Amino acid sequence: MVAPVIEFRGVSKTYPIFASPRDRLKEFACFNRAHFHDEFSALADLTFNVFPGETFCIVGENGSGKSTLLQIIAGILQPSEGQVAVRGRVAALLELGSGFNPEFTGRDNVFLSSAIQGLSQREIENKFHDIEQFAEIGEYIDQPVRTYSSGMVVRLAFAVAIHVKPEILLVDEALSVGDIYFRQRCMRKIHEMRAHGVTIVFVSHSIGDVQLIGDRAMWLERGRIREIGATDQVADKYVAAMVRKDSAYVTVHDAVAGAAQAGITPTAHLVDHIPNIDHRFGDGRAEIIGIAILDEAGNAVHLLQPASQILVRVSVRANADVSAPIIGFLIRNHMGLDFAGTNTAREGFQCAPLRPGDLYTVDFHLHLPEFYPSSFSFSPAIADGSLESNRICDWIENALVLQMSPSEGQIYGYIHVPCRVELNRSLGASPAALSPAESNVG
Repeated sequence: MVAPVIEFRGVSKTYPIFASPRDRLKEFACFNRAHFHDEFSALADLTFNVFPGETFCIVGENGSGKSTLLQIIAGILQPSEGQVAVRGRVAALLELGSGFNPEFTGRDNVFLSSAIQGLSQREIENKFHDIEQFAEIGEYIDQPVRTYSSGMVVRLAFAVAIHVKPEILLVDEALSVGDIYFRQRCMRKIHEMRAHGVTIVFVSHSIGDVQLIGDRAMWLERGRIREIGATDQVADKYVAAMVRKDSAYVTVHDAVAGAAQAGITPTAHLVDHIPNIDHRFGDGRAEIIGIAILDEAGNAVHLLQPASQILVRVSVRANADVSAPIIGFLIRNHMGLDFAGTNTAREGFQCAPLRPGDLYTVDFHLHLPEFYPSSFSFSPAIADGSLESNRICDWIENALVLQMSPSEGQIYGYIHVPCRVELNRSLGASPAALSPAESNVG
């Protein structure tokens, strides 16, 4: 059996909390023979393993102990109880700018951080150009780090972390402050490191990123392990819990009187079949009773065609009063990435209030672009409220899955954006040299 590279055995981390500076002084004066503080438990009795080459993701609310856990793995903090074993060179991208001296220049911090990671002067000099090129902060490399923006700090910190050739890479939420261009480069680099067998411990509030790269996931709640296992299962349960928690704090808006019924039909086209249910959550005041994908003629679609028209039909039943219903769906790709979605409110349709026993069917007419050939799942939902503030009544994960047929042309990336090409001018010819026909082109 492969030995884990990270082992936690009954690990806890506590901090003393003093009601006032006076209590701290009194405890110090008593040489800790008397205690004048309460204990705050940041982590409590954690036991888990991370194996070589695994991408292990950690999710949880703010204050759940995620960053504390990473700092223990990195050796910045020591546990109050339990045992931790970490085998391999660790590079950590933790709190913004951690490990950087703000008075030193970026260049100085590259050499300092790399030396701490165990690289020799010559190794750092050989890697410096690559680090500088990846960070792309230009002349700021020779300016004090205190003059950097948060995004520039992340750029330099990530560039250092990936070039010290770590066996274990720790990534906290720091990437979220970077611009989308650099963030995409970072994610590609993380995928590359995964392919080369680097063990990655990844903390993020972006469930899409977690589902995209995670082999396993752990959900922390108030310093304890709430769930650990397959990424999709843990992520689904975590999202469901957050939705339920949010619903408890939402005040439902009054129903919109005389709301339009555009796009909403009664039971004439009722769908009463749900092909698949990976996970389901909501308060149950209304429920999805069916979903279907149809072509323009109303026939069931079994294979999605690029650049085609489809109809996504969702039927719902009200079990209680739903003042401002919102009905919609989310499309995910084969990696669990939230790809696209819409709902009645997003499209500008206000649904009339639902009463117990009401049945409605909503038809969404879509023009599919040219997607890359893969499987796509449809997750229908009904909520009560507005786009900004609502309560989920029912959400079904991956209720229907269809394969996209290959396109006639090559798809570069995920999607082909419709494009019209024109010849603007002839290369190598002056305007005077063009024929009348040529001069009118474009």
